[in-house]
Amino acid sequence: MASAAAAEPITIAGPAGPLEGELLAVPDAEAAVLIVPGSGPTDRDGNSPQGLTTDTYKLLAEGLASEGIASLRIDKRGFFGSEAATADPEDVTIAAYADDVRRWHDALAERVGTDCVWIAGHSEGGLVALAAAQEVEPCGLILLAAPGRPVGELLREQVRRYPANGPFLAEIDRIIDRLEAGETVDPATISPELQALFRPGLQRFMIDLFSYDPADLAARVDRPVLIVQGGADMQVTTDDARLLAEAMPDAVLEILPEMTHTLKRDVPGQPFATYADPSLPLDPDLVRIVADFIGQPEGPPADLR
Repeated sequence: MASAAAAEPITIAGPAGPLEGELLAVPDAEAAVLIVPGSGPTDRDGNSPQGLTTDTYKLLAEGLASEGIASLRIDKRGFFGSEAATADPEDVTIAAYADDVRRWHDALAERVGTDCVWIAGHSEGGLVALAAAQEVEPCGLILLAAPGRPVGELLREQVRRYPANGPFLAEIDRIIDRLEAGETVDPATISPELQALFRPGLQRFMIDLFSYDPADLAARVDRPVLIVQGGADMQVTTDDARLLAEAMPDAVLEILPEMTHTLKRDVPGQPFATYADPSLPLDPDLVRIVADFIGQPEGPPADLR
């Protein structure tokens, strides 16, 4: 059993003001994990004012601490403790987020006193982790429910899963086509039901986001990589995980059949339960898999089942 972990907020300099995160230090830890959150206003614990209440990242940090691994989970620039880091939280790019992650990586290594810092990116955070790894050398990457295709393609697939979007699919396709071409769409021409999704600030961010191919970034990563994907994920699929694994033949791929996008086990008959109940635990295999990989990063050959 690891010694008791101690949590404390820490800050580093951001572009216009401080960036804030929460360090869960573990005495004598030989490794630390930087947890990079997913899309939108998702906080360091894995929650969002847009209806996401999971505590996923907090639970992950606590689980890692029980295995003797320190962690730092962060608020993205423009949100929550990092609100002052930019005047406009939508005036960001994947490269900007990756710059922040690189600064956090170096700060975490110094604070914990270890040369072994892992970057764990969840969902969009996985893409940010891949971008950050192009210019910093972590011990390795842990990609949790990370996209393996350009996000514009993934978004098309996601909206088709919900019957209520049926009347708007052709319009959504046209908007995504424009954004992929680097062009914004006049909000006045967008159906009222879609204007929040494609508001001007988000359009600018999506143009940048859609320009990245995660598999292309993955192919240029020369570090140990663990890919963990849930079979019950409604947002990112096992196909994405396999595309990442194919781009990184030495990566280790773990598919947890019942895990959802929130890294928790699916509740039968309640597809959104894991998005709204912070008391639900992480998938029981997740922390063990991550901790085992950190302890032995060479791992077995990638499992492409």
